[in-house]
Amino acid sequence: MLVKKNWHQKHFEALGFGSRLADAVAKIMGSWKFIIVQTILVVLWMTLNLIAFIKHWDVYPFILLNLLFSTQAAYAAPIIMMSQNRQNERDRAQAQADYQTNLEAKLEIEALTSKLNSIEVDKLDKIIRLLEQIQRQP
Repeated sequence: MLVKKNWHQKHFEALGFGSRLADAVAKIMGSWKFIIVQTILVVLWMTLNLIAFIKHWDVYPFILLNLLFSTQAAYAAPIIMMSQNRQNERDRAQAQADYQTNLEAKLEIEALTSKLNSIEVDKLDKIIRLLEQIQRQP
C-alpha cells in the first residue's frame, strides 16, 4: 500500500541536520522545563559561591556567570531566529497548500452548482412540456 506524504512530512524530510538541530534547540530553550532547570542551576551556582568557605570560583558579582549567560545568549539568539525563519517558511507553505485546496474546492462547487442548475432547468422544461400537453387535451 502506497502512503501519500503530506506537506508537513515532505518539509521535515527536506530539512538538513543543522536545521533540525536549530529547531530542537529553539524548542528546548522555549520551554518551561528549560527555564526551571536554568533557574535551579543559577540559584545553586550563586548559593555555592556565597557560602563556600575555602574557594570561591565565581565571587560576587558573579562575573563568570554573567559571561556564561552572555555566551549562551550570543549563540541562542541566531539559532532561535533560524528556527523562526523556518517556521515562517512552513507557514507560507501551509498557506499555499490551503489556498490550493480552497481553489480546487471552489472549482468543484462551481461545477456542482452548474450541474444542479442544468438539472433544474431540465426539470422545469419537462414540467412546461407536461403542462402544454395537458392544456392541449380537451
